Amino acid sequence: MSAAIASPEQLKELLGIPFTAQQVEAITAPPAPAVVVAGAGSGKTTVMAARVVWLVGRGLVRPEQVLGLTFTNKAAGELSERVRTALARAGVSDGEPGEDGDVLGDPEISTYHAFAGRLLTEHGLRIGIEPDVRLLADATRFQLAARVLRSARGPYTALTGTVSALVAEVLALDGELAEHLVEPDRLRAHDTALLDELASARLSNEELRKVPEAARGRLELLGLVEEYRRRKRAAGLMDFGDQIAAAATLAQSRPEVGRLLREQFRVVLLDEYQDTSVAQRLLLAGLFGRGPGYAGGHPVTAVGDPCQAIYGWRGASVANLDEFPEHFPAADGRPAARHSLSENRRSGGRLLEFANHLAGPLRAMHQGVEALRPAPGAEHDGFVRCALLPTHAEEVDWLADSIAHLVRTGTAPGRIAVLCRGGAAFPDIHAALVAREVPVEVVGLSGLLHLPEVADLVATCEVLQDPTANAALVRLLVGPRWRIGPRDLALLGRRARDLVRVDRGGEPADPLAEAVAEADPTEVVSLADALETFLHPGTVDDRDELPFSADARVRFARLAREIRELRRSLADPLMDVLHRVLAATGLDVELAASPYALAARRRETLHAFLDVAASFADLDGDPSLGAFLAFLRAAQEYDKGLDSTLPGGEDTVKVLTAHKSKGLEWDVVAVPGLVKDAFPSTKPRERWTSRKHVLPHALRGDADTLPPAPEWNARGMKHFAALMGEQAATEELRLGYVAFTRPRSLLLASGHWWGASRKKPVGPSDFLVQLHDHCARPGGFGEVEAWADPPGPDERNPALAVTAETPWPLPLDPAAQHARRLAARAVRARLDGYVPPAPQPPPTPEEQRLIESWDRDLEALLGELERSRHALRDVPVPASLSASQLLRLAADPDGFARDLARPMPRPPQPAARRGTRFHAWVEARFEPLMLIEPDGLPGAEDDGIEDERDLARLKDAFLRTPFAHRTPYRVEAPFQLLLAGRVVRGRIDAVYREDASDGTSPQGPRFEVVDWKTHQRETADPLQLAVYRLAWAEQQGLPLEQVTAAFLYVRSGRVERPSDLPDRTALERILTGNSDG
Repeated sequence: MSAAIASPEQLKELLGIPFTAQQVEAITAPPAPAVVVAGAGSGKTTVMAARVVWLVGRGLVRPEQVLGLTFTNKAAGELSERVRTALARAGVSDGEPGEDGDVLGDPEISTYHAFAGRLLTEHGLRIGIEPDVRLLADATRFQLAARVLRSARGPYTALTGTVSALVAEVLALDGELAEHLVEPDRLRAHDTALLDELASARLSNEELRKVPEAARGRLELLGLVEEYRRRKRAAGLMDFGDQIAAAATLAQSRPEVGRLLREQFRVVLLDEYQDTSVAQRLLLAGLFGRGPGYAGGHPVTAVGDPCQAIYGWRGASVANLDEFPEHFPAADGRPAARHSLSENRRSGGRLLEFANHLAGPLRAMHQGVEALRPAPGAEHDGFVRCALLPTHAEEVDWLADSIAHLVRTGTAPGRIAVLCRGGAAFPDIHAALVAREVPVEVVGLSGLLHLPEVADLVATCEVLQDPTANAALVRLLVGPRWRIGPRDLALLGRRARDLVRVDRGGEPADPLAEAVAEADPTEVVSLADALETFLHPGTVDDRDELPFSADARVRFARLAREIRELRRSLADPLMDVLHRVLAATGLDVELAASPYALAARRRETLHAFLDVAASFADLDGDPSLGAFLAFLRAAQEYDKGLDSTLPGGEDTVKVLTAHKSKGLEWDVVAVPGLVKDAFPSTKPRERWTSRKHVLPHALRGDADTLPPAPEWNARGMKHFAALMGEQAATEELRLGYVAFTRPRSLLLASGHWWGASRKKPVGPSDFLVQLHDHCARPGGFGEVEAWADPPGPDERNPALAVTAETPWPLPLDPAAQHARRLAARAVRARLDGYVPPAPQPPPTPEEQRLIESWDRDLEALLGELERSRHALRDVPVPASLSASQLLRLAADPDGFARDLARPMPRPPQPAARRGTRFHAWVEARFEPLMLIEPDGLPGAEDDGIEDERDLARLKDAFLRTPFAHRTPYRVEAPFQLLLAGRVVRGRIDAVYREDASDGTSPQGPRFEVVDWKTHQRETADPLQLAVYRLAWAEQQGLPLEQVTAAFLYVRSGRVERPSDLPDRTALERILTGNSDG
């Protein structure tokens, strides 16, 4: 390739972007390993796209030799679009053939997981992994783990908790083992040795006693993990963790794979590198970094920001970014270069001053991190408003009033976001904004689970699934539907304890009996069992009768009867169960009947949750309620990538967690709940010393960055807890930095003294105190709108003195109620045959005008619909087509145009995958070492294979054909054919070289291209063979008459060799006749 871009100035001019000096340095750096530490809002995606343009424009690399990896499909799509747009704008690559007829391809940009999957598809056999291994989605992981638990024989004396909690723990431990490439035997040896060591230690406090409990629990959990893995292997399944771990093993153990990938991808871009796990780092370093037989020097550019490394709790290791120069050294062995981007073009300078002050300790921890600088002219932009209110309710009101004022004065709702540390405040914030008629949207599944209508539905399901789900049952009992008071609730708890109490006498309790209490699942206190007694009053001894109120007795009996009826449907499909619960509780009806805006919004969130349930996939049928509840628990508590929902495009205020805000930005950002112990949270990360599903630090790949194992005494555990607390505080500081760098112009921050249910005041957190000091600085940095004094020592939480009454059913306003009753009476009268005695009076002039306006609106809408149905739209033929698209264009130009104008997803076809496997089997028969991606094989779209037995019959049928005993010249031969300015791409199933020893072909060898057809119908389109024939002839430089073409109908063995196949001119006429270009 010749150079098309001569200087950075020309690049700026072509792209129309005024790059900073730092950006130019990163963009134009030599093709060598480098890490770019890109601060918040510094334009990292723009820099990555421009670097591709620079390298391609300088002639150093072709576009298709560029590999870009990021975490989400959305980010991959954005980066891909940026790169393609930049290449086209710079005139470097626009999909059109060059002067020499050369057509440049597209960069390969995907997610880290998709790249690992493709790597295993192409090279997995080198480590014993079949190409047809299926990927296990998150939902089906929970289903399979639930099956393992249901069939486990035990006993598991160290495993306590509900089934859904244990399912989540099995998957959590399995994920950690995969992320750090730890074999189960290593963990078993570690914990066995730990138990031997602790046997002689003096376990003097609770924290020390938890260590052997966690180790024993981990060993039992490990057995379940091994069974879960065995079942995955037996079913030919892999989850995302397995995929990354296997790809890392492949990269580390097979140097030839890295050599092939380095030849294929001359330049590699790694986005958000601070969020990669240890396994992902081993995968990438094994392919493109220093390793066996390769000293390094491959042009890998990693981009990230250690100050925004907020996913350590789910496996990410910020050390990957810090140690990148050592993992990916230059060719001469020196550490890779390090570049910095520090000019923030998002936020105003006054907002950045606070962010820089907050992140000072973080910059000291990591190399290459510079303080953020505002864009020229934005030094005095940005404003902070903060408030400390007496109560949580007043804080929510202040926040909602502030947002409502902004919306009323012209700020679009979609340019505002509310970022919370957790989801507990979502319902209050959502309700307050709806009450002020502000459009609002709670983002993500974990957010939906906190809203009352969804929480009530889930709580009912938990009670049905688990009779010991006492917390869920209490939520229902004290809720607006049943309204059980504290006295009756306490009495119910007492009855539940009496049902499992063995010793009913007045003698002192046996210490041994107390120690083993509730070890037997049948002895666990169950409020649901206590409810059952109200269906059969005589089952309780009269002397044990407790003074329940009359209303409570009736409600307990009704609820017990409802639960019993609903439990009969637990074997039904998941969606049937959920709809039965909604019908029994009347929740959907009550929400639909209420005219209030809050009810309408709650209907939307309930439907959004049902959409999640409907998409919960299963292994081989409808999913179970237990697996779905485990999935929800993990989404809420562990959030291991399950909840990938992003804010929608609607013009609504977005309410989401600070974790989900990373990479996003808004004009206005509100951060409520800045109170002590909440944000920043003082809750430490889960410790392996007390949690059975957490991998011990010594076994992790990033052990050097974590606190070592403590001494097994009180002082050692205290020191270990302090180190874990420091690490958690650093992660909270990073999370705060992310939240406070999201706004462009205005930051709202607030806190309170009294929580909604706390007996002691909390007060402002360190974040809010620093924001207060920032606002108090002279120069207009911000405004302290309210700052409540701390409560006195004798003051009590005013929220606890207020009794909240939530009516059920939801009330109607008087006017709506009156109108509905009138309508109901009219309908009943007509059903009874009543005819009004006289016509209705004519409408008043005002009513007539209203009716006429409705008529005009209807006519306008109908006219718009009619015009849209008759409108014609020109759809250009794409510059690049697959062979099947060309056939579709020839057969049905109008249908092909409709597909291009409005593409629709196609449902997955199990038969298609079996057809793909047939093609792969034929290919492996002749070229067993040649691996390709199954989705790219011909015939994968519609092969008509019905089941596995049908696939076996196809194989036998192929072996009876003459082609089974001939050796093909090429199998699955890819081609790229230029027709009428369009590129047609595809693969030829097989090419056979004809015997020309008789000298009848003086112009060169003769070939026959063959396409396998597995359909029952033998109606293939000869146009497909014409394309294949022309492509092979031009690829080999042969006259067209030297190449013949044939269909092999595998089922019957019939070979069809169509005559008079179209030549190049006829094929180009198909394109030019259906295109304006």
